[in-house]
Amino acid sequence: MRTGRGPARPRLVGVSTSAEISGVRLPLRPGLEGLEPYGAPQLDVPVRLNVNENPHPPSDAVVADIADAVAKAARGLNRYPDRDFDELRAELAEYLRVESGVTVAGKQIWAANGSNEVMLHLLLAYGGPGRVVLSFPPTYSMYPEYARDTLTEWVTGRREEDFTLDAGHAVAQIAEHRPSVILLASPNNPTGTALSLETVDAICVAARDGGPAGPDGEPTAAVVVVDEAYGEFRREGTPSALTLLERHPHLAVARTMSKAFGMAGLRLGYLAGDPRIVNHLRVVRLPYHLSAVTQAAALAALRHRGELMTQVASLRAERDALVAWLRERGLRVADSDANFVLTGVFPDRHQVWNGLLERGVLVREVGPDGWLRVSVGTPQEMDAFKAALEEVAGK
Repeated sequence: MRTGRGPARPRLVGVSTSAEISGVRLPLRPGLEGLEPYGAPQLDVPVRLNVNENPHPPSDAVVADIADAVAKAARGLNRYPDRDFDELRAELAEYLRVESGVTVAGKQIWAANGSNEVMLHLLLAYGGPGRVVLSFPPTYSMYPEYARDTLTEWVTGRREEDFTLDAGHAVAQIAEHRPSVILLASPNNPTGTALSLETVDAICVAARDGGPAGPDGEPTAAVVVVDEAYGEFRREGTPSALTLLERHPHLAVARTMSKAFGMAGLRLGYLAGDPRIVNHLRVVRLPYHLSAVTQAAALAALRHRGELMTQVASLRAERDALVAWLRERGLRVADSDANFVLTGVFPDRHQVWNGLLERGVLVREVGPDGWLRVSVGTPQEMDAFKAALEEVAGK
């Protein structure tokens, strides 16, 4: 199913359905024939606004601290890393306390190589053959990939015209499909739409006994995952789903250091949830999955969280200014609590995308037909995008 995703992926050139290479047939798993690896275009252009990166590089002080921490870790690289990374989990818990006002223990934190791996761990633990993962497109295009890779059935509900999620519809979908996992992004990618606590709470209540039957035939809970990869960019007054953790032990809230922290190259994602969820993820993770270098660099970055987070306010302001500018030109823009905006509707979005690219500006073709997603960049990058769009689309 490709509901809510970008254009269908082309087949790999020269790869047969039987994976025949030089006369040798490889036993590629059915369903993977002709698929391309996931990934947005990586093009060398002056203005890259297509993958929701933080445009501000770390300061010299941050770089120096990370380099020193990595050098110290390198002296022990003949040994395996701390398998359960307790120090890092404690520091991530402290960060969440400061950022969201929610106190969680280190044993409630799990981390991995980006929130992508965290999500894969969740599907490895709770998905699998005969089980269902439920989500609501348009949403993050990797979610169906997690389902595919874990042999979990991918089932979708719908969003409203303004990309919000109707709680009643979501509850009905839970009752119909009995999912083992429910994936909710807030703010949602690619729309930027945040979920209200009331909606998340209603879904969690329905999911409490809305999962698949257990070994005894009695219903289990569906694990509700709220993906807050862009949570730090939410507008003032928009609370985090972290506030619902104590009420719902089957809720997990995922975060990342890639966006607000500006550490996309570090590859560190994490979640907060009930210790039982964390222990289940420990079962399916690969041994020593988080390297000593990653742990050291993440701890160093967390020591500078005050400095790194000062960029968030300026990016919020740039986002709001961009939303206003696009709307003034008659374009539709989804309300955004993220560091990107989804805008349209263009009669031929690929023509617009290509015209921007010809002018050195790379955005993303994603979401419903006619819409483009634009990451928030520096003021200079935003000026370049606006000038290019005016030339290409006459806006």
